[in-house]
Amino acid sequence: MSLSRRIDLTKRVRELGLRYECLAAGDKASDQIEAALLTQEIDRLYLQWGLVSIEGLMIDGSPATPAAVIEAGPESLCKEILAAIRAECQLSEEERKN
Repeated sequence: MSLSRRIDLTKRVRELGLRYECLAAGDKASDQIEAALLTQEIDRLYLQWGLVSIEGLMIDGSPATPAAVIEAGPESLCKEILAAIRAECQLSEEERKN
């Protein structure tokens, strides 16, 4: 992944992340619910940003597109794709040592 793409994603996630931190520190149930919603919004942002195409999957009888996977695909598939995207975005232990 290029540095430019990593910067772009970081900028887009930063605002949601800051809001999440404030809400997650709150004591009210409504703050906790909002914080949980923000984590899902961040996940969707990663998926929209990182999922370019998908092959061999049909959703409701049509070839799957990234948007269709996000909107109507199985949650377990979205979580699997999200984990792969996040793994690509983060430095490995070996990369951090260098």
